[in-house]
Amino acid sequence: MRLALTPELAAFRQEMREFFETQVPWELREPVAHGAPLDREVIVETHRILHRAGLAVPDWPVEWGGRDWTPLQHHLWAEEMHRAAVFPPLSSNTGLVGPVIAAFGTEEQKRRFLPATAALDIFWCQGFSEPDAGSDLAALRTSAVRDGDEYVVNGQKTWTSLAHWADWIFCLVRTDPDAPKRQQGISFLLVDLATPGITVRPIRMIDGEAEVNEVFFDHVRVPADQLVGTPHQGWSYAKFLLGNERVNVAQIGATKLRLALAKEQALARRADGTRLIDDPLLAVRIAEVEASLAALELTALRVAAGSSDGRPQPASSVLKLHGTHLQQLVAELVMDLAGPASVATGTPAERVGADAWARRSALQYLNQRKVSIYGGANEIQRTIIASNVLGL
Repeated sequence: MRLALTPELAAFRQEMREFFETQVPWELREPVAHGAPLDREVIVETHRILHRAGLAVPDWPVEWGGRDWTPLQHHLWAEEMHRAAVFPPLSSNTGLVGPVIAAFGTEEQKRRFLPATAALDIFWCQGFSEPDAGSDLAALRTSAVRDGDEYVVNGQKTWTSLAHWADWIFCLVRTDPDAPKRQQGISFLLVDLATPGITVRPIRMIDGEAEVNEVFFDHVRVPADQLVGTPHQGWSYAKFLLGNERVNVAQIGATKLRLALAKEQALARRADGTRLIDDPLLAVRIAEVEASLAALELTALRVAAGSSDGRPQPASSVLKLHGTHLQQLVAELVMDLAGPASVATGTPAERVGADAWARRSALQYLNQRKVSIYGGANEIQRTIIASNVLGL
């Protein structure tokens, strides 16, 4: 997609491009460009560089570090960031808990948490899913019982991304077990992971990494002033958060970066002088993905332009559904281009560097199986689209 930019927007895009390419060191961008496994230092150092430049939370309220940009400026910021292989600001901080606290938290909570969240002085993780409450999130059973000025929390969260690196967790907890509907009686609670009674246990995933975790709460005492908003209204805050998450999960910029890698490999001449791109079926396959990605990008712009007060439209489910589908298509394309070399995964050290893209491709293909499940499984997204977008 090529946007017809005004001179002001063209200058804005160039400013973003120069910043990402010159102010974020290549050693922080190289692992992203080459699809290396997540690294806490890369995430933290990149986030803090962006924060110091005022580029970590541009869509937050201005009083808490936002930039009051238009949706198109925000799109150009994200596009240039991904183009330069810059790891985005930590989404659990900037796209999930931060906006919830800014919209529904008390003034004291905003002063306490928002500056530290924007600066990544607090590394947050998301405690929503449970063993029997994944896409059916309203089935959650982790309880928080009021005891004076504290809540006593018992239960288990699972598939908690990056909890082993996190400082705090934001959780949905059941505070009224007798509510007439499952969606009622749920509250939104902020918990320090250093609190006694919390155990974090990594889960080894299909690609061998352990970026997700189980989190256990055993009589964990949490100050009552760490409950966000009104008690028992957490479901409303969760819907607000999940709308933001579904926009972010689309990962359009990251998919464009991966597709660019695929095209680079398809265009490269092999030892016999031939190129994979000369296979017309492969050329059509790449063109179809490019066209779908351009259409998704336009949809993302429409969703952003139609949002109000930071609240995404129900059409954000379209972004999640199709965005994750394209992520998986591109991962499969890269693996197919790698051919037999994709199964020679090698050691972690051998999976670093541009020449190791083939050995990483199978692992990345396997890892991408998760994207159509988290953030609300794609089957759930189809139901949301049918009811809230199409009115069926």
